[in-house]
Amino acid sequence: MNRDRIDFGKEKIGPLFRAIFIPTLIGMIFNTALTVIDGIFVGQGVGADGIAAVNIVAPVFMVCTGIGLMLGIGSSVVASIRLASDNVKAARIIMTQAFIVGTIVLGAICLAFLLFPKGVVYALGCSQRLEDYAMDYLLWLLPGLVFLYFECVGMMLIRLDGSPRFAMWIQVTAAVVNIILDWYMIFPLGMGVKGAAMATSIACMIGGLMVLGYFFRFHKVLSFYRLKVSAKSFMLTVRNTWYMVKIGFATFLTELAMSVMMLTGNYMFMSMLHEDGVAAFAVACYLFPLVFSISNAVAQSAQPIISFNYGARYMDRVRKTLRLSVMTAIVCGALITFGLWMGEGTVTSLFLSPDSEAYLLAKQGLPLYAVCAVFFAINIAMIGYYQSIEKALPSTVYTLLRGIVLLVPIFILLPHIIGVPGLWLAIPVAEMLTSVIIITIYLLPSRSH
Repeated sequence: MNRDRIDFGKEKIGPLFRAIFIPTLIGMIFNTALTVIDGIFVGQGVGADGIAAVNIVAPVFMVCTGIGLMLGIGSSVVASIRLASDNVKAARIIMTQAFIVGTIVLGAICLAFLLFPKGVVYALGCSQRLEDYAMDYLLWLLPGLVFLYFECVGMMLIRLDGSPRFAMWIQVTAAVVNIILDWYMIFPLGMGVKGAAMATSIACMIGGLMVLGYFFRFHKVLSFYRLKVSAKSFMLTVRNTWYMVKIGFATFLTELAMSVMMLTGNYMFMSMLHEDGVAAFAVACYLFPLVFSISNAVAQSAQPIISFNYGARYMDRVRKTLRLSVMTAIVCGALITFGLWMGEGTVTSLFLSPDSEAYLLAKQGLPLYAVCAVFFAINIAMIGYYQSIEKALPSTVYTLLRGIVLLVPIFILLPHIIGVPGLWLAIPVAEMLTSVIIITIYLLPSRSH
C-alpha cells in the first residue's frame, strides 16, 4: 500500500509521532481558537447574558461532537487493524458504515431538537432571562451538526490514510471561516448569538464538505465503498457499528462528560451565584476546549501508530508510543496550567467587561480551575491508549470515573464544604483522583497492558 511516506510499522516512533502530532495540534489549536474567539465576540458584542446562554446550549454541540469522535475513533482503530493485515476492502466498508450510521443518528437528533427547542433549553438549565438567547443559538446551530459529524469522523480517517496535513487544512479553513463570519454577523450585522450560531453552522458545512471531497477525489487508500442493500449487509453494518461504538464509546463519554460537567456546573453556579456565576463559569467552559483539544491531539496522534502496530503485533513500538504520548501530554498540560495562572486577568477581560460582577468571579476562579489541565491530559492519553488496543472496558470505566462518577458528587458536595472555591476545584479534584487510579492500576503487574 502507498502510505504517502508514512509507514506506521517501520519508521522511528519519535519522528513518526511528530509528523502526525504537529499538523494535528495546529488543526486543533485553530479549532480551539474559533471556540475562544466565538466566546470573546459573544461576550463583547452581546454581554454576559449572551455568553451564559451559549454555555447553556453548548452540551448539545458536545454530544454531537462526541458521537462523531466515537465513531471516528472506532472506525479508525478497526480500519487501522484491517490495513495492518492488508485488508483494504474491509477498511473501506468500516469507513462507509461509520458515515452512514452517524448521519442517520445525527439527523434524528437534530429533528427532535428542532421540534422541541424550548423543552431542550430548559432541560439544560436555562432561566427565563436567558431563554430568547438560548433558543436563537440552538435553532441556528442545528443545520451544521450533521456536517460537524462528517468533520469529526473524517479527521481520524484522513490521518490514517496518510494525509495529516490535509486534515489540518480542513480544520484551519473551517476555523478561519467561522472567525470571520462570527465578527461580521455579531458586530457589523448586529445579529448577536443568532449570528454566532449561523457562523458556526456555515463553518461546519465547509469542513464537512471538504472531508467528503477528500474521500471522493483525493484519497490514497481509504474511500467510500458501495454497500449492498440486503438483510445480510444490514446485519453486518449493525455488527460493525456495535464494535466501533464499543471501541470509541470512551471518547463519546468524554464529550458527554463535558456536557455533564457544563450542565452540573451551570446548575451549581446558578444556584449559588445566579446568572453572573453562569457567565463566569462560561469563561472556563470556553477555555476547556483548549485543554481538551491539545490533549486530544496527543491521543489522536498516537492512536493510528498504536493501533497499526498492535494489529501487527509490534508491542515494543506500542509501548514506546505510549510513553511518548504520556510525556507529551504532561508537558502540554503543564504549559496550559502555567499560562492560565499567569494571565487570568487578561484572559478573563477578553470575554467579560472588567466592571462586571461576572468578571470578578471568573478572575478569582480561573487559577483554581487551571489545575485540571495536567491531570486531564494524562487521563486522555491513557484512555486513548486503551481504545487503540481494543480494550474498551478500561477506557470506558476511566471516562465514567473522571466525567460522571467522581465529578458529579464532587461538584455537588465540595462547594457546600469549602464554599465558592469548591465550584472551581470540583473538576481538578475529579481529574486528579482519576489520574491516581489509572496510573496505579497500570503500574500493577497485570495482563491489562
